Amino acid sequence: MEKKTLDVKGLKCPLPVLKVKKAMKGIGRGDVLNVEATDPMSVIDIPHYCSESGNVLVSQSQGDDIFHFEIEKV
Repeated sequence: MEKKTLDVKGLKCPLPVLKVKKAMKGIGRGDVLNVEATDPMSVIDIPHYCSESGNVLVSQSQGDDIFHFEIEKV
């Protein structure tokens, strides 16, 4: 299992989820993508993307106005 980080801080909807979608295509099954975002809509868009794509949203948290997501590729 490989872990990668995607920094989409400062980007506004729909760019964060589009960048996540592109990054997920570039990793293998079982790999994890850690995403850092500042757009408040990402708390809706990224979990929705995961449920639609079949990938697993392992965790979601917020700290210091940054939203953190951990997504496992299925």
